[in-house]
Amino acid sequence: MDLLPKNKGNYSKFIRFTGLGLQMGVSIWLGSLIGEWLDKKYPSEHISYYKVVTLFVVFGSIYSIIRQVIKLSNQDDEE
Repeated sequence: MDLLPKNKGNYSKFIRFTGLGLQMGVSIWLGSLIGEWLDKKYPSEHISYYKVVTLFVVFGSIYSIIRQVIKLSNQDDEE
């Protein structure tokens, strides 16, 4: 009786994508904290650092995830 599944590679992909989601969430949370701190430290009527930093981190996280998914799919094509 074999306790390990035969398609072990599929689980590693699932874990990798779960990690990407957690990484994106933590990055956005930290970006919003930095934006709040900047708003308190340098108040301005014209710019909201909270919004700017949070949006920058969201776009950076999406870019990073897209790059990693493309890299993973290219590795699958080679195998």
